[in-house]
Amino acid sequence: MPHLLQHLLSKSAAQHPYRDAVVCGTRSLSYRELDVITDKLAALLLERGLKRGDRAAICMPKCIESIVAIHGILKAGGVYVPLDPNAPPNRLSYLIQNCGILCLVVSVKSAAKLPPLLPGETPVQFVVVTDEGVDESVNLTVPVVRWNEVLARPHLELEPVPSGESNLAYILYTSGSTGVPKGVMISHRASLAFVNWACETFRLCPEDRISSHAPLQFDLSIFDIFATLKSGATVVLVPELLSTFPIRLADWISIQKISVWYSVPSILSLLALRGHLERLTFPNLRAVLFAGEVFPVNYLRDLMRFLPNTEFYNLYGPTETNVITYHKVPPLEPGRTKPIPIGRACANTTLFALTDDGQVVSRPGQVGELHARGPTLADGYWGDAEKTAKSFVHQTLRPGFSDRVYKTGDLVTLDEQGNFEFLGRRDHMIKSRGYRIELGEIETVLYSHSDVKETAALGIPDQLIGNRIVAFVVLTEPGACTVEDLQRYCAERIPAYMVPEAVEFRNDLPKTSTGKVDRPALLRSLA
Repeated sequence: MPHLLQHLLSKSAAQHPYRDAVVCGTRSLSYRELDVITDKLAALLLERGLKRGDRAAICMPKCIESIVAIHGILKAGGVYVPLDPNAPPNRLSYLIQNCGILCLVVSVKSAAKLPPLLPGETPVQFVVVTDEGVDESVNLTVPVVRWNEVLARPHLELEPVPSGESNLAYILYTSGSTGVPKGVMISHRASLAFVNWACETFRLCPEDRISSHAPLQFDLSIFDIFATLKSGATVVLVPELLSTFPIRLADWISIQKISVWYSVPSILSLLALRGHLERLTFPNLRAVLFAGEVFPVNYLRDLMRFLPNTEFYNLYGPTETNVITYHKVPPLEPGRTKPIPIGRACANTTLFALTDDGQVVSRPGQVGELHARGPTLADGYWGDAEKTAKSFVHQTLRPGFSDRVYKTGDLVTLDEQGNFEFLGRRDHMIKSRGYRIELGEIETVLYSHSDVKETAALGIPDQLIGNRIVAFVVLTEPGACTVEDLQRYCAERIPAYMVPEAVEFRNDLPKTSTGKVDRPALLRSLA
């Protein structure tokens, strides 16, 4: 059995050389073509000095070249780090410095943003540009490799880079409560444990055409890329922005003969609400998987009515664990409004919830924080031993054993069938459009504005997107700045999905008896 992610490609290329591995619009690569071009990229990276464990970032919209970059980096023994090409420059600069990125693989459009991100002390030693070249007006301080140099290389059999399953495969950055993003470190072993489980559980096969909707920096993309690869199936990249047009997205799913769909519920809610699904039959769509946020039951019920022959699965798991629970959705009774459970533990995963006094939740009605133990756990947070120690702890529930477990921060209970039910977060983290967002990071940015005296960011439940973000702000002087000023300020420093949709100015913020901001009171004030 393959013990490194790149071995999945080699094996499928040998078994299914002429089957489409990846499709993007009118372009495609067979498994043989993908194997060859990734060998070429890996050889170039090695020649340029990439060594086992070095980090290489990918900063471009999801496309065939970005998939090639992932496999090329892995074949060279590197660790791939996907970056959001639309993120503010200062955030990208921080991630490049923080992770010690040795190489950047970018599109021409992304290359144009690089000069201010690559100061003299940058760790980046070279940049690979995937399009037809670099605009001559872009002056980079590091060597540039053009994509045609990769394509023109002779294909020589790549010498395997000595590497073990405990080595890192990728680092995914998520929102951090202190205002600083944190890099979640995932090993080959952890990723393959999830991939092997997913292929078996959802019966993936070479005839499947699997959608890839999630951005590469989102952990849902691991299923799209690697579970598809292991099964010899075809991954079909969803065109950027298509999900904002539900009718066109529904047509695309039908035309592309998608058999397995995986996304956040907000996309599926829009499909059910505005996709006019009664026009289509979707004979190929056998499974719909969703994760990342609560799926409103009314929209889920409508979607299941339009897709009576499709299986639906609710998956749950933070980036630090990938998927650790799943629940096959049964027919939903007409009057049900309660969210569906997140289900039971995946194979090889142990889950338990602890109450505030340290007791294991064992019956309905008890509430506790969910803890996870198993092979899919991350190694921790890049360069942050303190955060790692707080979240990845050793539990001694079994006498004589000390198990490494991850504290999810999610509060759960049990239903009558023994399924876990998600109740909410213990901290100030929310989900919006499938993204995990630390409200503290938004507050940190707002506090850095010279006109902001006090602030609190809240998530307001929204059936379609999970939560809308509202920021309450006390200014140093009335009228010192406008809502638009603060939203623009945030947009320059944090990703667009974290920018508050609304900003409310207040003379002061309500406080609890301990002097903390009274967040429930702020929520009530919106009613």
